[in-house]
Amino acid sequence: MSLRQLLLRLPRYLGASGPLRGPLDTISSVISWRGQSSRSPAQWSQVVSEAEKIVGYPTSFMSLRCLLSDELSNIAMQVRKLVGTQHPLLTTASQRSLAEITELIHTALLVHRGIVNLNELQSSDGPLKDMQFGNKIAILSGDFLLANACNGLALLQNTKVVELLASALMDLVQGVYYENSTLAKENRITDDIGISTWKKQTFLSHGALLAKSCQAAMELAKHDAEVQDMAFQYGKHMAMSHKINSDLQPFIKEKTSDSLSFNLNSAPVVLHQEFLGRDLWIKQIGEAQEKGRLDYAKLRETIKAGKGVTSAIDLCRYHGNKALEALESFPPSEARTALENIVFAVTRFS
Repeated sequence: MSLRQLLLRLPRYLGASGPLRGPLDTISSVISWRGQSSRSPAQWSQVVSEAEKIVGYPTSFMSLRCLLSDELSNIAMQVRKLVGTQHPLLTTASQRSLAEITELIHTALLVHRGIVNLNELQSSDGPLKDMQFGNKIAILSGDFLLANACNGLALLQNTKVVELLASALMDLVQGVYYENSTLAKENRITDDIGISTWKKQTFLSHGALLAKSCQAAMELAKHDAEVQDMAFQYGKHMAMSHKINSDLQPFIKEKTSDSLSFNLNSAPVVLHQEFLGRDLWIKQIGEAQEKGRLDYAKLRETIKAGKGVTSAIDLCRYHGNKALEALESFPPSEARTALENIVFAVTRFS
């Protein structure tokens, strides 16, 4: 995007009254940034696109090229001159920066998750030195994104927002640690974590960032604790619903590759195991083993025949309804409608 294009679009970014129009517009901003890396049904793209129209820019606006752009750096320098004034552009740039910071943290986590376990490499994966180099790039690029996020947080000059996002980052690290400690390999059965433990771990690794970013958006907009809590609840339950929807995809897609593996600690599997009991679950795992490898196609059909999938759908809708309940405390608006549609996109399965 050229400097001229950005300046031409600036009035659209600001809207008629300068900063974002209402409390839910900032949440729409956070959600729309996060949506670009989601794995959801086809309608997800449509509802996120509608949310983008409200906040005034597409998710493609944020990229590494933009981070390194001289034109955007020059604009940022000019905006800094407004610090200490009451110009509406400054307020808007604080709200939009929060959405960018949230996406930076989320992307950095995804980049770091791309690190390969060198001990599990096979000859077909490529030369060892190339895989080692790839790991170094993943670590450095992820750290670069996190450093930019920390710098952006400092520029917001809001202690509570910094505290919220820092605690969300801590939750992410803790959640990923739990995931790695219970990660099931092909020749191992999943740990007996139970759905309550699964919920706690999933909130840490997938829900905390969105929930606390929504709360931070309300703090930036100077709303009281009650409004901030409702924003937190929306983000929390929306993220949980989204994760369960993602976990369900291998079990509900009409066309699924027989060789496609799925996480044995995903919501449908954990619920299936709870209904079945540990002993029977171990037996089913054994029956799905073939020449030392797990036959995911056979295990998938076994799980689909039980109660795990339907229970996961019910749980997804439960969290979706809780997210909608949180939105009811806000006045009707186009932003609220957009956020409701985002919930509908991940809770409709027919």
